[in-house]
Amino acid sequence: MNQAAPTTTLQVEQRTIDHIPVTERHGRARDLFTIWFGSNIMLLTVATGVVATAVYGLPIWAAFAALALGNVVGGVVMALHAAQGPQMGVPQMLQTRAQFGSQGSLLVVTLVIFMYVGFFASNMVLGGQALSSLFGLSATPAIIVIGLVSVVGAIVGYRLIHALTGLMSVVSGLTLLLAFVWVLFVNGLSHTALGSGGFTLVGFFGTLSLAALWQIAYAPYVSDYTRYMPRDTGVRPAFWATYSGCVLGSLLPMLLGGLVGAALPKADTVDGLSTLTHGIGGLVIAVFGIGIAATNAMNLYCGALSTITVGQTLVPSWLPRSTSRAVVSVVLFVGALVMAIAGQDNFLVNFTNFMLLLLCVLVPWTAVNLVDYYVVKHGDYDIESLFERDGGAYGRYSPIAIGCYFLGILVQIPFLSTTMFTGPIATRLHGVDISWIVGLAVISPVYYLLMRAYGRLPGRAVSSPHRTPLSAEVVEEGTA
Repeated sequence: MNQAAPTTTLQVEQRTIDHIPVTERHGRARDLFTIWFGSNIMLLTVATGVVATAVYGLPIWAAFAALALGNVVGGVVMALHAAQGPQMGVPQMLQTRAQFGSQGSLLVVTLVIFMYVGFFASNMVLGGQALSSLFGLSATPAIIVIGLVSVVGAIVGYRLIHALTGLMSVVSGLTLLLAFVWVLFVNGLSHTALGSGGFTLVGFFGTLSLAALWQIAYAPYVSDYTRYMPRDTGVRPAFWATYSGCVLGSLLPMLLGGLVGAALPKADTVDGLSTLTHGIGGLVIAVFGIGIAATNAMNLYCGALSTITVGQTLVPSWLPRSTSRAVVSVVLFVGALVMAIAGQDNFLVNFTNFMLLLLCVLVPWTAVNLVDYYVVKHGDYDIESLFERDGGAYGRYSPIAIGCYFLGILVQIPFLSTTMFTGPIATRLHGVDISWIVGLAVISPVYYLLMRAYGRLPGRAVSSPHRTPLSAEVVEEGTA
């Protein structure tokens, strides 16, 4: 399984979900800042900020406060996953086998695939609107073009995606700064926009939840982009580089979106942003549209790795490589394209509901994963077992993790508040949604206590007697 690491940005990555040996590790912690900063400065992030003022009707000050608090809190959860990649050298969702078992992880990984496809579709809609605005294309061809560009990034793989987001960190960052200058000082905002909206707890907590979920939704991504990092990258450098990049890269475009929603609540995100940045609107839309293609390559790449994880779980003898990733990427693109075309006419409402429902299924997984990694097993995992048919040391199913996952969903349901469903407690709270807070607060201690009482204690996991070709790589890495 020893392979040479790609030596150029455009060389196709051959590995998929297999373990990355120490001889192929490369990169620095600061690369984690640029991949998360550059990938978040795009139209979909701006659209999330638009929701705060245009959909929830918050005044600008309240929208800014909720967006900031949500990103700061949610970013902690997201960035804690960053250290797992350098230490374990495998994709994030493959690691789920260590908590849920080889078969038990299938449900969670499958749900995450739907998440990736949903984000991909949402980005294609906004990217299509951007192309339509700039070049006068009709909606469907524009959506297809944006998607195809992203497919190329996913097929080439890890190095190209890191390079693209590194470039976009500079280009998009400068464009974002220019957009703020134009909106606030060149064109200016009317007193009507500055004083619009009214504070409501529903709007405040809804916005806070959206911003927090924006960060938490990245949790299944993180190790996919740190697994090639050297083991000595360090937990703190990996955390802070990831946290600062993702929080700053997300919050600033969301604040810009809050201004757009306050000034032009009836306009779609692209038209509203173009109007407020009149004079440089074409540049802003073009750069943020290109940013969508880079970010969508990340969505598709991670979605392909997760899909391959499901396939390899069902057929353990399968050894997927770059061709498999390419085929899976195209299939996921087609599925996302159908979703994008079907949902483009009511985009903001559909996107808001999609994000809030994601909370329900992601929160219990991230609680189980983080408690298991940091508190129960302290990062000590048998990597070989992750690739074994019977789950090795972790078995096929983990009743504790699976039970906590479903319990985490159930405890959130009474607190959910969406246009499709409002739970009884959320109704008594006048529509305020605190479901994700309840989920984290309940499942984290429950999982820990159950694992201490009935699970394998740290250091007590027994490695499977069956060895795979990975053994030599693990030994080499452990002695590096």
